[in-house]
Amino acid sequence: MAGNTAATGENWAVTATPAVAGLATLCAATALSSVIAGVLWLVYVAVAVMVVAGTGVLLRTTRLPTPVVFLGQLLALLCVLVTLFTRSGVLVVLPGPQALQDLVGVLAEALSEVQTGVPPVPDSNAMRCLVMVAIGLVAVAVDTLAVAAAAPAASGLVLLCVFAVPASLAEEMLPLWTFVAGAVAFALLLAVDGQHRHSAWRGRGGGGAGGSGPAAAGVAGLAVVVALVAGASLTPVGTVGRLPGAGDQVGGGAGGLGIDPMTELRGMLNQGASRELFRVRGLDRSSYLRAMTLREFVPNQGWQLGEDLPVGVPAGGDLPFQPGDSGDGERTKVRIEPVGWLDNWLPVYGKPRRIDNVDDNWRFDPARGMVYSVRARKAGEYELDTVLATPPADALRRATGSVGEVDRAYFQADGVDDRVRALALELTSGATNQFDKATALYEYFTDGTNGFKYTTETSGDTSADALFDFVFNGKTGFCEQYASAMAIMARSVGMPARVAIGFTAGYPVSDFQSITTQDAHAWVEIYFPGYGWMVFDPTPLSDGRGVVPPYIAGQNPDGEESDSSTSATTTTTTTTAPGAESSTSAAPENLGQGEAGAAESAAPTWHVVSLWTALGVAVLMALVLALLLRAAGKGPRTMSWRRPGPTGLASTVAAVSGAVSAAVALVLLVALLSWWLVVPLVLLVAAFAPAAVREYRRRGRLRAVAALGPDAAGAAWQELLAESVDRGTRVPNTETVRVAARRLAREHNLDDRGRDGLRAVVGAVERSWYSAHGGADPALPKAVADVRESMSRNAPLALRARVLPRSVLRPKPPVEPSED
Repeated sequence: MAGNTAATGENWAVTATPAVAGLATLCAATALSSVIAGVLWLVYVAVAVMVVAGTGVLLRTTRLPTPVVFLGQLLALLCVLVTLFTRSGVLVVLPGPQALQDLVGVLAEALSEVQTGVPPVPDSNAMRCLVMVAIGLVAVAVDTLAVAAAAPAASGLVLLCVFAVPASLAEEMLPLWTFVAGAVAFALLLAVDGQHRHSAWRGRGGGGAGGSGPAAAGVAGLAVVVALVAGASLTPVGTVGRLPGAGDQVGGGAGGLGIDPMTELRGMLNQGASRELFRVRGLDRSSYLRAMTLREFVPNQGWQLGEDLPVGVPAGGDLPFQPGDSGDGERTKVRIEPVGWLDNWLPVYGKPRRIDNVDDNWRFDPARGMVYSVRARKAGEYELDTVLATPPADALRRATGSVGEVDRAYFQADGVDDRVRALALELTSGATNQFDKATALYEYFTDGTNGFKYTTETSGDTSADALFDFVFNGKTGFCEQYASAMAIMARSVGMPARVAIGFTAGYPVSDFQSITTQDAHAWVEIYFPGYGWMVFDPTPLSDGRGVVPPYIAGQNPDGEESDSSTSATTTTTTTTAPGAESSTSAAPENLGQGEAGAAESAAPTWHVVSLWTALGVAVLMALVLALLLRAAGKGPRTMSWRRPGPTGLASTVAAVSGAVSAAVALVLLVALLSWWLVVPLVLLVAAFAPAAVREYRRRGRLRAVAALGPDAAGAAWQELLAESVDRGTRVPNTETVRVAARRLAREHNLDDRGRDGLRAVVGAVERSWYSAHGGADPALPKAVADVRESMSRNAPLALRARVLPRSVLRPKPPVEPSED
């Protein structure tokens, strides 16, 4: 019996431990829900984990060395990636040179989304590929440590790294349920390994390791409780802003504040669903809400904040004037309520004079015209006194004076392509003042005659080469490209300019303006002596969200008119409802229906991909089952009349996994025809699943009986016990096989033919225990058939017992009976 115990323990390690290791990996991957939107990516992760675990089980049953198993798991993962994310694999599945190149392209696209996105990033096809690669490699590592190296505790370090990635990117603490799921799965992994070791120890005759499984689970559970309680009560560890110990000093430019402004802008625009950020009350005209300004253009990198931010002044109370601001103008009181805003920047309108209801952590830099904090913070509703009135166009044309109060950094245009500089000089050659130069550059992008088109695609950068390509070749981009190009061209002709990032006017809701992530925007501000920084927005927005200041309203490409010589307080912008806004953003005007249709048809729907994946997993599990059944036929003989052979558990795991995968594939196949058929199909599958499992087990045992091998008698007895359980009668584990046989004959009212067959089965079981002969009596299959037929005649099964067999729904753990 010790050999049987050891074999069963070995089988436990081959099947149960990989399954639980895969579950632990999948539970740890749920932490990524804080940084990736949607849930479909988790299905892809589950597929990767299943493939890795299933491949490991398959290869280990063939007694291959650990390095070969490791490489096989990597190859299986690669084949799944090629199948799902490329169309150029050899025989669709196998990786070839072109398939690998396509896969690298998909991963490069995913890395671009990571670099330009703000969590939670969209659940895109490229992001699913990246996550499958990352978690698939984690699954391989965890499986190798937990199974091959028999060191599941060490795999906890790998799983901890999975939690570390979203914890470093998410704006808030990870959801509690992800920690609980990961901790429970890891504790289960330790417990399963402990149980395996305990079984193996008992198989060698020892007994000192009996509590290793529960002890490991208990220690893991206690550690989780302590960590959660300490983390919640002592300090909520934040992941936004500086690292602990970095201090609160201000500075570092983009790097010092841990933020890339252009990346943040792209991230807001790239978010799939619109999120409300601000509610503004008291605003009597459309105006841009400025969050930050960028003054430094770095060749081959783009626009940045520039050198370290100064200490500034407290943002609460009266504020100093900005350069060029004379302090005149009518004040407007605006109330701004942040809704979903967590950042280093506190946006303001116009020329702020005073801010109320903000804490001391916010500082104001008059040179840059922005309010900031060292760390990303949530702010409550604050009141802003500001001047929104702007000078007329004629006043700006006559603006003369010194620009000495403006930092020389706003004039620098180093590294700009000479052709871009030459174009700027050509466009402004006929202008005699700074305002006409600025409007000439503005018209170049907005008058509709130079081929520029607006798109919501935000994957491009604003390096020098990219700007040259945008101005001369592509001429298609979003606000970042337009603002960057005009600002650097303005500097090229001697005008101080900067890029501002913030939000457009939003849309009216009840008594406030709602500003969402879809209103994120970038524009240009040019300095005029005596007036300060004036807005010029070169982005040709066609959805009504742009703000056209009065001094250039006459050059509005939409043909709207305004008396720029007299108006100093009105604008010509209209706002749109959310539906219209999202419609415009989702389908840019430059994208024709043919292109949109082609793009839509090129990407396969998720259930088609899942269908092929489920079919692949089903085939893999079928191979595992076939090998395990083959190994079972060559396994050692057993004295047990209830317990399955050494590979019984593995066969069951493989069979159930294959059945589940086949069921999922069937559901998805029906979904291709109509989703209305899915619900009744799922209910039907769920209703008949127990009967299907019972029939599978019955056929397997009867095949073993018909084979007349060393395990034929045990399989025959197990099947008769299952028939008895289905009819509501259980045989106590303490009864001998003869006493149990008499109970079966009495409870099910067997006739003479059935009793004779039962006596033959009991004799075969006893001979299998004590006889040296390896085969079974050739009359055994007929004896089993006689008993089953007698049960059917004298104790027929009710319909409910056929559909919901008790031997499947309420199985009793096998216990070795007495052999007396």
